[in-house]
Amino acid sequence: MSDSGVGEEIGAQGARARALAVLRVRSRAAAVALLPAAAAVVLLAGGATGRLTGGSWDAARWAVTGVAVVVLLCAAAVAAVITRARPALSPTVEIAERSAPDLYRLVRDLADRLNVPAPSSIALTPDCDSWLEDRTHPAHARADAPRTAGAASAAPVLVIGSPFLWWMRVAELRAVLAPVVAGTGPAAHPDIAAARRFVRGLDAAVALAGRRDLGLIRRAALGLVGRIARLMLRACAEHAALMERGVASAASERAQGVDYGLRIVAQEQVGLAYAGWDRLLTRVALPAWRMGRWPSRLDVGVVSALTELSRRDRLAEGFTSRLGERPACDLLEEPGAVDEAASLLAARLFHGGPAVSGPDWSPVDWQQYPEEVVDRKWRTEAARLHRVLDDMGVRRSARPGDWTPGDPAGGAVPGPTLDRVMAHLAGQGEEAGDRLAAGISAEVAREEAETPPPASATSNTPPSDTPGSSTPLPTTTDATATATAPATLDTTGDALALRGTDPLPLFPLMPPRTGRELLADHVTAMVCCAAVDTAGAAPGLDWLDGPALLMDGKRRTDLAGGVLSLVEDGDGEPLRMWLASTGVRPEKPVRLV
Repeated sequence: MSDSGVGEEIGAQGARARALAVLRVRSRAAAVALLPAAAAVVLLAGGATGRLTGGSWDAARWAVTGVAVVVLLCAAAVAAVITRARPALSPTVEIAERSAPDLYRLVRDLADRLNVPAPSSIALTPDCDSWLEDRTHPAHARADAPRTAGAASAAPVLVIGSPFLWWMRVAELRAVLAPVVAGTGPAAHPDIAAARRFVRGLDAAVALAGRRDLGLIRRAALGLVGRIARLMLRACAEHAALMERGVASAASERAQGVDYGLRIVAQEQVGLAYAGWDRLLTRVALPAWRMGRWPSRLDVGVVSALTELSRRDRLAEGFTSRLGERPACDLLEEPGAVDEAASLLAARLFHGGPAVSGPDWSPVDWQQYPEEVVDRKWRTEAARLHRVLDDMGVRRSARPGDWTPGDPAGGAVPGPTLDRVMAHLAGQGEEAGDRLAAGISAEVAREEAETPPPASATSNTPPSDTPGSSTPLPTTTDATATATAPATLDTTGDALALRGTDPLPLFPLMPPRTGRELLADHVTAMVCCAAVDTAGAAPGLDWLDGPALLMDGKRRTDLAGGVLSLVEDGDGEPLRMWLASTGVRPEKPVRLV
């Protein structure tokens, strides 16, 4: 046997041993539940044979029998909840075979080469990860019935990170998926499958008991179930983790014979894709999501972001030379529709947007992004800044020629100028900055509180027995899929379906911004508005840094220093020097939304 075969056998044996350890926890729990019943049987048998008679024995017999009945009822209730609680599913875009026949063919050929069962279906996730997910629970089977025509399969679903399809080439994707697909072999082992079902049931029961929308009686009843399930989960957690590690080790060893050399190179692409995807979401997508717009081609955008990263970073040099090869997204029949569905799901997972578009939640193309997101963002923040200054009673700057009509009394008031902001912050220093930052924070919080929840956000609310976390099958990375139960939303018939989640973001991208950060953002927005209106600048998009100010067709990256000096130290001179060098007129009014 080769070294690879020996390593695979060792990993598989270790996984099976740990699976048996997990199942022993279940057996011990059953034994503990049956212990009072066994004692009651002994006492009842002793009374029936005339050996254990008398007042004390009769009292003990009835007491133990009562305890046994209560314990058995509790055990039955715990077992029923663990069995019936619906394990959570990762929110994914379901890919039917007719919408990606070449991708299914690639996966099945890979499974044949690895001599393992092929995954039952394929789904995409808007993240840089891939894993196998068991969806054989009866509730999941009912949800999948319309798309699978009632066909039940024990094989897990292959979940692929959508950025991989657009950035990786076909051969690279096959190499990266090899150890993941190899995991279908251990997944078919009876002991491992039973251990996983038990752990997922415990996890689902704990999550069910922690739901906040339960009634008083159900909360009390499920509280006891949750404590027992949590106790068993702690008892088998280490064994389950070691089992999964053994499964992953065995799968990795089995996959070494398939594109091993190429997989080393492809793993570098995984790290690069993760870096570009993170920058695209936090710097580019998040500003749009906060404004009620969602970029509809995030996966296309990650290619541009990674290409730009390759141009800037010497460590990534040469990666763009691969772009001449066939991209993995060519394995899809309608890559545009898949990208749009994955982009909408990304907005739901990382920001909490609704499941469908609406008046306050509409898609935006990359060509429209500068005008419809960047410019609007700047002017919205500039308007909020001046509104807070008005509430604070700060006088507007008055200079000849700067007057605009608008006073209800029939007079005139000065237009919003950058001079007003700079004079206020530079005049009183740190105290002025703190007050203005607090006012902006309060205004942002008030606007967010007044924003009504989208009507479509409640259409996919999970049922009452849905947990809030899950235990996925082995992955090629350390990421863990946490999700709610599925609610199907068709996007292109039943060939492409989106599994919905509740409206809250499951994976928030960034923590809440501090008052000083908000103030710096708003002052920067005001400077950019002044540059656009008075110096011929234009809003732009940088694939790695998001909204950008373009002057003479080039991005200006030297604005932040002057803004921070003004906001943090009350020193407006650096910013005034920057304005003078670029021809921006701070005394001129700007257009607000």
